[in-house]
Amino acid sequence: MKRREFLQQASASTAFVTLGSAGLTSFTPLKETAKVTILHTNDVHSHIDPFGPNDGRNANKGGVARRASLIENIRKENPNTLLLDAGDIFQGTPYFNYYGGELEFKLMSMLKYDASTIGNHDFDNGVEGLYAQLPHAKFDFISSNYDFSNTIMDTHTSPFKVYEKSNIKIGVFGLGIELKGLVNKNNYKETKYLDPIETAQEMTRILKEDKNCDLIVCLSHLGYHYNDAPNKISDLKLAAATKNIDLIIGGHTHTFLPKPTITKNKDGKNVLVNQVGCYGINLGRIDFYFDENKNKTANGTSIIV
Repeated sequence: MKRREFLQQASASTAFVTLGSAGLTSFTPLKETAKVTILHTNDVHSHIDPFGPNDGRNANKGGVARRASLIENIRKENPNTLLLDAGDIFQGTPYFNYYGGELEFKLMSMLKYDASTIGNHDFDNGVEGLYAQLPHAKFDFISSNYDFSNTIMDTHTSPFKVYEKSNIKIGVFGLGIELKGLVNKNNYKETKYLDPIETAQEMTRILKEDKNCDLIVCLSHLGYHYNDAPNKISDLKLAAATKNIDLIIGGHTHTFLPKPTITKNKDGKNVLVNQVGCYGINLGRIDFYFDENKNKTANGTSIIV
């Protein structure tokens, strides 16, 4: 994608939002001292190749090679970039059936992903199958509410990670959906599911108070929202029930958002919630701007790959 095309596409569906304030403002950063870009995917489901010209509404979209070029250009524009994934890397094409996830992890490593959380389909070859592919992954797996201590995955995930870009500390934690009733028990073994809201409250406390993070990101595979199950935990419910999360990067429900949803946390402050559908068709981009006091504003969009 040419830079001019990207700017035209991005400008059509972005809005600046001041985080940690009472509402959305039309804002141009006047004293910007740092800019951090978050790029993200979710539910790629082993889609390595682009869709073909006859694949309906997805025709000629997606593909790892195209995503790689887009990411490379954005990194050149802003070296202070993180690349994250919200889970369900596995399952969906013959590549997974044949290689068992090896190709997916190798390609994500080549694209220099920083981190991913774990989705329910990442257990499709069992917890052993996931573990077997870890040597091919040169990025972090962040899972805060799956307790793997009695499984082969013990010590191979982190509850959170802190990244530093341009003197900005970015705390990332990850939440997975409840596996019981969704995934065969034999596939996740003794993995324990911990309450996402309680876990998020503990993670944000650690990242905000102990680690002094300037930006807190949740990688979520909970789902954006459930009209048919209003009491089910989702990204929107998580945002409303917690504090100190700046951005929730979602997955699971394959929700295509043209730009992040702006919602309120329990303190009435802004939270961005974004999800870019599935199959690598879109790449999410959120730009955070920090002033000299590390007050932050943000804008975001979904870029068609």
